[in-house]
Amino acid sequence: MRFDLRAFVSPNPVSLTIGAILVSAGLFILGVPLLELIELKTYDLRMRSRGGLHPTPAVTLALIDEKSLDAEGRWPWPRSKIARLVDLLARDGASVIGFDVGFFEPDENLQLGFLRELRQTLEQSDIRNDRLSGLIRQSEEQADNDLALAEALRRSSAAVVLGYFFHMSAADLDYRIEPEEIERRIEGIKASKYPLILYSDPQTRSAPFVQAYAPETNLQILADAAPSAGYYSVKSDPDGVVRWMPLIIQCGKYIYPPLSVICAWHFLGRPQMIVEADRYGVQGVRMGSRFIPTDESGQLLINYLGPPKTFPHISISDILAGKTPAGTFTDRIVLVGATAMGTHDLRSTPVSPLYPGVEIHATVIDNILAGGFLAKPKWSQAFDLLAIILMCGALGVALPRLSAVWDVVLAGGLFVLYMLVAYWLFARHQVWLSMVYPLLALLLAYTALTVYHYVTEERERKRIKGAFRQYVAPLVIEEMLKEPGQMRLGGQEKVLTVLFSDLWGFTGYSERYAPHEMISFLSEYFEKMSQKVFLHWGTLKEYVGDELMAIFGAPLDQPDHAQRACATALEMRRELQALREEWVRIGRPALRARTGINSGPMLVGNLGSRYRFAYGALGDNVNLGSRLEGLNREYGTEIIIGENTARLIGDAFRLRELDQVRVKGRKQPVRIYELLAAAGDTLPEQVERLLEPFAAGLAAYRRQAWAEAVAHFNRALEANPADGAARTMIDRCRIFRQSPPPEDWDGVFEMLRK
Repeated sequence: MRFDLRAFVSPNPVSLTIGAILVSAGLFILGVPLLELIELKTYDLRMRSRGGLHPTPAVTLALIDEKSLDAEGRWPWPRSKIARLVDLLARDGASVIGFDVGFFEPDENLQLGFLRELRQTLEQSDIRNDRLSGLIRQSEEQADNDLALAEALRRSSAAVVLGYFFHMSAADLDYRIEPEEIERRIEGIKASKYPLILYSDPQTRSAPFVQAYAPETNLQILADAAPSAGYYSVKSDPDGVVRWMPLIIQCGKYIYPPLSVICAWHFLGRPQMIVEADRYGVQGVRMGSRFIPTDESGQLLINYLGPPKTFPHISISDILAGKTPAGTFTDRIVLVGATAMGTHDLRSTPVSPLYPGVEIHATVIDNILAGGFLAKPKWSQAFDLLAIILMCGALGVALPRLSAVWDVVLAGGLFVLYMLVAYWLFARHQVWLSMVYPLLALLLAYTALTVYHYVTEERERKRIKGAFRQYVAPLVIEEMLKEPGQMRLGGQEKVLTVLFSDLWGFTGYSERYAPHEMISFLSEYFEKMSQKVFLHWGTLKEYVGDELMAIFGAPLDQPDHAQRACATALEMRRELQALREEWVRIGRPALRARTGINSGPMLVGNLGSRYRFAYGALGDNVNLGSRLEGLNREYGTEIIIGENTARLIGDAFRLRELDQVRVKGRKQPVRIYELLAAAGDTLPEQVERLLEPFAAGLAAYRRQAWAEAVAHFNRALEANPADGAARTMIDRCRIFRQSPPPEDWDGVFEMLRK
């Protein structure tokens, strides 16, 4: 088998399909920012359309909301209130208290400042009074809110997790932190680092963790009092939406967990916690029997459960005022955070543009406790590439074989089907598959194949238009182009109707007029007659001298081809009558036309040789149509149709049976009819009156009752003295009366000339 490179280089369905696959796969591997952003938006849409999920009852939020600010004053509050809050939560049985707020600066307390200034003044004045000094020292301790909070943290029966955050880079700061200060801060949170990293491959000694510049830690007195701490830093995608929670951030040589992980760890009884990694990056965090999956850099895809207030929201002012029922916080993780507008802790998330930051941490805790993780597994990339290949391949195979409508149906069906599959996997199995790149591949393949089909079809349209412009009306060509499958160029056998029309006596007139005059009114005649053929979607075969030939039923299928041919003949007769009146007025000859129509099986198509060919029809029924046109001379009629045509038109037209004849060159006899008018039209009175006696005369003629036949035909002539058919039949009866036909005569008249 020879390999034809041109099949893959030149534009064709195969090369275009392969090109769409390669382009889409290349964009997928490179990760185009704009397409990645669109993919994120489809992720958000899937998240919102999935609907809300029920959270576990383990997490409750104690909030600095608008109600709390109205009751307790603007934030930050004196830390004595926070100490009281810790006492109340611990007394109600809270299991873990996590702070999504930081205590980075000493509490501003005017009373404490006054007492310290007073003590310094006494010391500087060398005033020594042990009783006064003790009183001042005792007052200082009572006024020291930081100390009060530290004491509350120490005596709390609930595990308290302080919150802090990381400065992710030096560029984010407008000041410089000295290396010694960074080391001091890192030392302050060292107790909260991950205790162990487990590499599955002994050769691997590092992983691509998210890197931070420096931590912003709590006051040392508070850090020493709390058992542990976790950062509440979150990471936004390029569009500013929080979809991932970094479960691991490296600062210095240690890696640290977030507030949510530490709170869940305490709630679960502080099981062994291990970060698992392999040569490709982080696999996840092992917490006892639980495994928290992450991406290669240690980020968790947050499975948001619903809009804000999915978790219970309780105002801190209600807690401090004792308005919450007993047991509200029993065995719960209580996250203390802010939702008031002025606290600036509202984030944009897939489920809401204003989502409390503290509720993001609550969601991560719920994901850990319930095991409801969203995942973008490593095999998803292989699946996405396979989807690109299969959908493009399906279009490449099917589209060239389908019509335009089915092309749209197939492409649209695949588009919707993939969207539904991707959504179903997301909603039911928490798997995030790329939606943009496979759908982009589908659109690229469809567009390329459609454009190719359009270009090749347009080329075919031009070829067909060029081939048939001389034969058929423009509307017929357009209709043919809609269904080119109905038409085969090259010859096929079909049941058709042919129409022959010839000007009566044109040759004789041509001797009396100059050639240019004859050409002038002949051109006018053909133009008018051709318009009538095209009006009924006939195919104009040719002009031969003063004769016109038309075909009905090809190349476009027309079940009513016989009716169309008859309607055309009647309109041609009316048009010629109008032309005759005009010609007589300007001195031209008043010509008449003879028309023959016949139907039956014929060979139709582009016929000829490689040197010259033309569209036309061949066969016995075509020849018979030409003979019928000539029979008008014998019967003095204008339009004669064959019995096949008469049978096909049924009652749509009014006919007069003329005779049964055997034309020259044909053994099979044929009944012939004169086409008078459409069924709904009114005939002239003289024509209407001759029909009955003519039919009676024809019946007598076939019984060889010559005298009776002549009597009936004479009655027909009395009704219409100009009727040539009645005169012809009278003459024939007289001949047969003198020379009777054979005894086995079947009523068929033998035509000896064309």
